[in-house]
Amino acid sequence: MSNQAVFQTLKKHLQTVIVGQESLLDKMMIALLTGGHILLEGPPGLAKTTAVKTLAKGVHASFQRIQFTPDLMPGDVIGSEILDMNSGELTFVKGPIFNQIVLADEINRAPPKVQSALLEAMAEQQVTAGGQTRTLPDLFLVIGTQNPLEQSGTYPLPEAQLDRFMLHLVLAYPSEQEELEILRRDRAHQFGQKTESIHQALIPENVLHARQQIAQLHVAEPVERYMVALISATRKLETLDAMLKGVLDVGASPRASIALLHAASAYAWLQGRDYVTPDDVIFLLPDVLRHRLILSFSGKAQQWTADKVIEKLIQLVPVPLDNER
Repeated sequence: MSNQAVFQTLKKHLQTVIVGQESLLDKMMIALLTGGHILLEGPPGLAKTTAVKTLAKGVHASFQRIQFTPDLMPGDVIGSEILDMNSGELTFVKGPIFNQIVLADEINRAPPKVQSALLEAMAEQQVTAGGQTRTLPDLFLVIGTQNPLEQSGTYPLPEAQLDRFMLHLVLAYPSEQEELEILRRDRAHQFGQKTESIHQALIPENVLHARQQIAQLHVAEPVERYMVALISATRKLETLDAMLKGVLDVGASPRASIALLHAASAYAWLQGRDYVTPDDVIFLLPDVLRHRLILSFSGKAQQWTADKVIEKLIQLVPVPLDNER
């Protein structure tokens, strides 16, 4: 069985647990294959935690959920030094961040000093405590969740941390048919019927090997230029349309271009292709850019949103022709 087929088996396994949420499953797989972090935004009850736990179980990765609260301390996340009463020496006890897949539940409820503690882990895959730097696992993925409905007692995530998330996914409620299927599965679970377990063994080493294959995918120069044009246009919107002048305070950094390249390559690989197309880029652009665009006061007053700006980018930035790819 090819490596792509193994990951398709994983997706089918996820679908036996999660009803609908097709886009969420695809993009969790993309994050897994790129080592990029995800910010999940949606109201409670949409199976965010269940999806992440199922993903970790499917790849036999160590998993830890951290419930972010206002009284959380940096040491509760990265670990701290404890005095050994027998030896009289300080011993470092690793925190939950040292797991392979970490769910940062309600990440915007933790104070700024805890958010700062995550920056090094998410950007450099290491943490520094007690004057010593410690490396995190090769397979390391942070999935943060936040509830858009309740803002009391929350702290806005700083731009530096938002930029560390490769994708920002906004989840919608299921359709009536999907909700009916959720009811039926829950009833079956109440009667002791278990979901089918994954047959094909998938371990973290499979993920790391797949990442090497994805890094070798062909990306034609016109497609590269298309990605750069989309991202750089966020810093000079008025060159696309004079009406867009002043809509954004801050555009996307080159980290967004890198994230878009990695995500589009992983998506192409999952589709069984060894090359990236502009359609791959367009499919992932909203999730790559949504959290990186800072609207100005004027832009908000004109009823602009990040998603509307991204729609305009897709309309106005020329797509490479077939003979240019």
